[in-house]
Amino acid sequence: MLFPESWLREFCDPALSTEALAEVLTMGGFEVESTRPVAPAFTGVVVGEIVACEQHPNADRLRVCQVNVGQSAVLNIVCGAPNARVGIRVPCATVGAVLPAGDDGKAFHIKLGKLRGVESQGMLCSASELQVSQESSGLMELAADAPIGENIRTHLRLDDTIFEVKLTPNLGHALSVYGLARELSALTGAPLKTPAILPVAPTSTDVRKVTISAADLCGRFSGRVLRGLNPKAPTPQWMVDKLARCGQRSVTALVDISNYVMFEYGRPSHIFDLDKIHGAMDVRWAKPGESLKLLNGNTVSLDEKVGVIADEQGVESLAGIMGGDSTAVGDDTTAVYLEAAFWWPDAVAGRARRFNFSTDAGHRFERGVDPSLTVAHVEHITKLLLDICGTPQTTVGPIDDQSPNLPAPRTVSLRVARASAIIGMPLTQERCAQALAACGFALTEAPGVVTAAVPAHRFDVTIEEDLIEEVARLVGYNNLPLASPVAPLVASPANPATARSVESKRSLHAVRRALADLGYHETLNFSFVPEAWEATFAANVDPVRLLNPMSNTMAVMRSSLLGSLLEVLKHNLARKASTVRVFEVARVFSRATDAQAGDLAVKGIHQPMKVAGLIYGPAHGTQWRHGAAPADFYDMKADVEALLATQSLRFEPAEHSAMHPGRCAAVFNAQGSCIGHVGELHPKHRQANDLPHAPMLFELDAQAVCARALPKVQTPPKFPMAERDLAFVLDSSVTHAQLMAGIQAAPLGELRGCLLDAVLFDIYRPKTDTPAMALNEKSFAVRLSFQNPAATLTDSQLDAATSAIVTHVAQTLGGRLR
Repeated sequence: MLFPESWLREFCDPALSTEALAEVLTMGGFEVESTRPVAPAFTGVVVGEIVACEQHPNADRLRVCQVNVGQSAVLNIVCGAPNARVGIRVPCATVGAVLPAGDDGKAFHIKLGKLRGVESQGMLCSASELQVSQESSGLMELAADAPIGENIRTHLRLDDTIFEVKLTPNLGHALSVYGLARELSALTGAPLKTPAILPVAPTSTDVRKVTISAADLCGRFSGRVLRGLNPKAPTPQWMVDKLARCGQRSVTALVDISNYVMFEYGRPSHIFDLDKIHGAMDVRWAKPGESLKLLNGNTVSLDEKVGVIADEQGVESLAGIMGGDSTAVGDDTTAVYLEAAFWWPDAVAGRARRFNFSTDAGHRFERGVDPSLTVAHVEHITKLLLDICGTPQTTVGPIDDQSPNLPAPRTVSLRVARASAIIGMPLTQERCAQALAACGFALTEAPGVVTAAVPAHRFDVTIEEDLIEEVARLVGYNNLPLASPVAPLVASPANPATARSVESKRSLHAVRRALADLGYHETLNFSFVPEAWEATFAANVDPVRLLNPMSNTMAVMRSSLLGSLLEVLKHNLARKASTVRVFEVARVFSRATDAQAGDLAVKGIHQPMKVAGLIYGPAHGTQWRHGAAPADFYDMKADVEALLATQSLRFEPAEHSAMHPGRCAAVFNAQGSCIGHVGELHPKHRQANDLPHAPMLFELDAQAVCARALPKVQTPPKFPMAERDLAFVLDSSVTHAQLMAGIQAAPLGELRGCLLDAVLFDIYRPKTDTPAMALNEKSFAVRLSFQNPAATLTDSQLDAATSAIVTHVAQTLGGRLR
């Protein structure tokens, strides 16, 4: 929110410097993001009046102007502006003036000179040359009564300061200059100046009938008819300047007045062209199939969830958001219908975003606008319309005020003891009452309890904690005492029932560290994704949809992290990255009828944590020992095994909508549960994303990843380990996992439990049938490691164990020794 400091001080003027004022607002909860002068520093520019203007004798586009700058001084100035003419008052830079620096960073000095043979004793300025605004189409025209010779900085108040304040959504009552002044008065104790709004006496009985058919949409509606206005009346310069310093350009007087009151008091209003309204008006919910062309030129399709103001022929306005083009005021508008209403915040919230735009009115109404002042603000706007656009023929009708559904008065109680405990400092009941009274709450007190009647403009105050927040910021966050934590930090003793359990858990932070140690970089992505991603990467045809998405590309909640990682990959490849190793640990969302509601759960929505990773590019980077071959399935599988190093895993061929059908495996833990998938990106996704080669992916259940076996303390064995190498000839359909399971299941007799490991170190496939092996067979070379912690192994024991393994593999898998 932008506003000029001078306007704020018109309502509340504490004895504070600009810097101190910004600090008070920030510490009071109204963060001042920046302050800047209305215009940069310059000197030597005064108000001048063109008293004569003739064509330049040697240039078609130049004029020679005689400019009165006061003190009987008339300067001869050559000017090329198209609007230079006799009688206007403009900024005039005299000889010796220094104008603001341009794009080159250098200030512009005005000197005596000649243009096409004619002496020029200064320069007439545009708004852009003084950097007051971006307008550069001609000279900056000043008010007709601007004092000739007055310093332009003084006349236009260019030493004023523009404040930019960042307001949180609960501070809708401060979305106006008066609203901020009200808070500044509470924070500083400086008096609040509230101008009296006097009623305008009606001069006609003209009333436009309005029916409120939806009381849950509109709680109060006030309006009146004015006729005989001058639509071409110029907006006063003071109003144009204030609007500009709030970031709003001037349009026409009728529009400017409405905008001015919105910035002044936070009251959005609308002015209809009365002659374009057909019959009675109806405030209601829209009907399916209706549409409306808005003031911004967009045509929107409506439904029963959007509030509207309609006449007897159709919809005229989006309630609380924007007016329609068909009833917009223009240069020929002489009769208007002025409306100020209270729209229920829930009836306005999110409606503008549905149509991909936002408005100042909608921004305020969805946070709550004071319903008690609609009539007063209609009177205020009426007075401005009469002062600026009024004519002898102007007539004013009576105000038609309807209040079918006003918010019920609210009272909230504050316990002084609880406020002291939460704020962290001792507070008296008197201090709490003073703070709340300064904020405009009407109070009743009982011992230890202060009960506050919530003002109509404070939609954010509903519970005790809201009042405690008011007390805290009035006391001053910078006045809160510094105190160290007093909670004892004592390690809890281990539970004897679980202390010896072989299962434990590691934190997600430890999982992140483990992946970082493997060379991955963590990414953070939005949880809402395009709906097409869900069908593409998760085969999810019924995703969890957002009721109010930020955009069409963020319309559903993701049930898989793979689409987000692929988008990260594309972002990096577009910036010439050759190797990408990224991961994400985040929650995913899918529908589940058995999901129950809880503190962190929503009924019907399954929300597990997932761990996903992606590798793209050379597995080992560019180095002399390894080539630049892209990482493959086994590189990714190795990383998954390293991440789950303490668990016994099994990988089985599987299918996944995001992965290559022949290069994808499901990951099973020791309990036989599928905990995720690992594989290569599906060729169709690689082609759709125009990737030079396929990335490797994994996605695992975070809870399973966090499970880990506790390390066991063991005495190092005293006796040596023995190894035996065996080569098994097996059918090509037999997998490595089946062979390992067969070896581990072999009955080893007296060496039972002494087989430490079995490692595959070679695979051989014949190219043709041979006497030793058929073409449909393959050879697995396995190294077996044995160790007996109680004695040295003998050759006879090892021979018996290896023989038992060979026999078991032959019986279960049909294998033989090569």
